[in-house]
Amino acid sequence: MPYVNIKITKEGATSAQKAELIKGVTELLSKVLGKNPATTVVVIDEVENDNWGIGGETVTIRRQQGQ
Repeated sequence: MPYVNIKITKEGATSAQKAELIKGVTELLSKVLGKNPATTVVVIDEVENDNWGIGGETVTIRRQQGQ
């Protein structure tokens, strides 16, 4: 039973976009590894920008600086 955890910043991904991610990842595991879609688990975690750091800075700060 594959378990996939996708982490994205919380910036308004729509329900349709998340459903597309879940479907696409499930199909990819089935196609590439022969995994059963019925037992494939995909979880999407949305993380606040202040809780995601890159290069010693939060995403909030990096976005404000245009990075």
